[in-house]
Amino acid sequence: MTVERRGQAAWLVLDEPERRNALSIELLDELAAALAAAAADDAVRAIVLTGRGTSFCAGADLRRPASPVQLAELMYAMEQCPKPVLSAVNGHAFGGGIGLVIAADIAIASETAMLSFSEIRLGVIPAIIGIACVPKLGEHHARRLFLTGSRLSATEACAVGLLHRVVPAAELEAAVEAELAELALGAPGAQAEAKAFIARLTAPDRAEAYAWAAAKSAELFASEEAAEGRAAFLEKRKPRWAVPATD
Repeated sequence: MTVERRGQAAWLVLDEPERRNALSIELLDELAAALAAAAADDAVRAIVLTGRGTSFCAGADLRRPASPVQLAELMYAMEQCPKPVLSAVNGHAFGGGIGLVIAADIAIASETAMLSFSEIRLGVIPAIIGIACVPKLGEHHARRLFLTGSRLSATEACAVGLLHRVVPAAELEAAVEAELAELALGAPGAQAEAKAFIARLTAPDRAEAYAWAAAKSAELFASEEAAEGRAAFLEKRKPRWAVPATD
């Protein structure tokens, strides 16, 4: 990944488009370090997370899978960051990639983006990202999306609460810059307090919830269904449970 300074904003760019910016051990480590550095930099007023290429983030790298704890810690750090964090969703966000969208304070997407809780089709569940997603989706939408793994267009994702705005692809960066200009009008200390206040009201046990979710994810990733799901994905075939039984 690369870090770009644009005015008072630090842009954290996932730049492995050939791998659809999938979450590997190395990428999550780099993201965590870059987020911490930007949060500690007094010259940075806001942080933007985006991707290069046609994907924002394809989710877990099944060839070099990261520990569930890494994703949980990164999402928690994004939520607890005292500075505004924005996600500029330039392309598809699947599985764990949605976690990077939802953990941000403001999510703006290109109209070409698609989102999917694809974990269920790999034999696992969106446990870690669900900590942040279920409060936004509500039980009604979460049940369908978590159980089917269906893809949502950016417009549909906005309608169910996963995004704040959807704009034409060519206007994504301009839309983010406009949002940054609005944020610059707010007092930085008050913004930090506002984030802490919202977290206190809505998720007082967030750290404990992420720890539970990371443990549950590790348990399910070690299951027989998950092994079959990974094998099917890598072999470009349907998993056993998706193939109709024959007499």
